[in-house]
Amino acid sequence: MMGTGGFAAPLFRALYGTPHEVVALVTQPRRTTRPGAESGVNPMREIAAEHGTPVFDPESVNTNESRETLRGFSPDLLIVADYGQILSAETLALARLGGLNLHGSLLPKYRGAAPINWAIYNGDIETGVTVIHMTPRVDAGPTLGRVSTPIDPEETAVDLERRLAAIGAPLLVQVIEDLVAGCGTPLPQDPSQASPARRLRKTDGAIDWSRPAAAIKNQIRALEPWPRTYTFWHRPKGPAVRLIVGRSAVVDAGESAAPGTVVRAGAELVVATGAGAMQILELQPAGKRMLATAEFLRGYPVKTGERLGP
Repeated sequence: MMGTGGFAAPLFRALYGTPHEVVALVTQPRRTTRPGAESGVNPMREIAAEHGTPVFDPESVNTNESRETLRGFSPDLLIVADYGQILSAETLALARLGGLNLHGSLLPKYRGAAPINWAIYNGDIETGVTVIHMTPRVDAGPTLGRVSTPIDPEETAVDLERRLAAIGAPLLVQVIEDLVAGCGTPLPQDPSQASPARRLRKTDGAIDWSRPAAAIKNQIRALEPWPRTYTFWHRPKGPAVRLIVGRSAVVDAGESAAPGTVVRAGAELVVATGAGAMQILELQPAGKRMLATAEFLRGYPVKTGERLGP
């Protein structure tokens, strides 16, 4: 098993329920921080420890030294999910049956590191998981199974990842059994339908209030738990205050104003956007905890007519 994050954990547990031997866990080295995960937390290591499974955590899995270690496990199959490294052709060739990857999208859509986030960001109403037979090209191998699911309009990336991980585990286990039985037909992906899902950057969290309110809400949902979505409150006096924006709702402001303008403040906080308005339900000032908006406004007296933005 090759995996690091929470998306891989249900699959890892499911593998122990099959008649096959899990000979090792290959995971990322311990790091001070890992974007999108709690510092120092790796659920895969905990599962391996429960079962007495050896753990191998090379800085690069594709070096000659790493390949020698992997060869020593004599793997028939590499199972990859949320690992964090791209496997070379030489590394894939170490396993008699190659590698299977569980990916959090309906491939060929959203190839890359952050498929779940970009599906929500772009306002998709459906996504799913795909199992592919791995090739050196990232997420481009033939598909061996897929399951689709609707995206709830209030679902965050954290929520959706948890659901997709639970859906994907039994799917991949079934693909393994089909592979052992010699059944199942690999289906080539249509490269003309491929779309990228690049790794997230901190700058992706900046709110552009000229975008529609619905798109901004999708951005907030998509960028949990990292890098979060943020803006700046431009106070009449003093420097701008950086604010992380939490739960929000799309509303009708009942009046037009320049995007980023606070159109209601007091019992609630409503901001004009390029289309519609956004009611902010939670805010987190820099260095503070997330606050319900009513509590935030007691300490940070935002007024109607003030501006949020870069």
